[in-house]
Amino acid sequence: MTPAHGFSGFLRRPQPIRPKAGQESVWDYPRPPRVELRSERVIVRLGGQLIADTTDAVRVLETSHPPVYYLPLDSFPAGVLLPVNGTSFCEFKGEAHYFDLVGGGAVVPRAGWTYPEPTRGFDALSTRVALYPGQMDSCEINGEQVTFQAGDFYGGWITKEIVGPFKGGPGTARW
Repeated sequence: MTPAHGFSGFLRRPQPIRPKAGQESVWDYPRPPRVELRSERVIVRLGGQLIADTTDAVRVLETSHPPVYYLPLDSFPAGVLLPVNGTSFCEFKGEAHYFDLVGGGAVVPRAGWTYPEPTRGFDALSTRVALYPGQMDSCEINGEQVTFQAGDFYGGWITKEIVGPFKGGPGTARW
């Protein structure tokens, strides 16, 4: 694009929010992303039904993104995860496969994904599922209701411990 189109040929990194004690800045997360084991209690509800409850999650940390939590497949009751056709590709994690999520009579298309054969370094994701928290009734980490990353592609979970600014909202696609 040319300057006449409002793009000067380079992108400025947004000004990170300085974390306070006990907080993390997504601008300190690595690229390529890192997988981190977690022991917090993660609870997910859909359609008024508890669809996941675990203390065995992992989170993926990537520069400018809130963490994405991946929950063990076996933390979901039978019938909650319905595999669907179609895949997408992540340059770091490999090929993602999708699920419709079902709970309490609600069905949310393609609201979960997994990497059944992830690339090296992301092996922990092979038996786990990530969810779009904004499409669930609620997602909690240690009793705190999470908010979700803006946009319709990313699945970040935002808590009071995470500061941005976050990729995903309008004008952030080229960060």
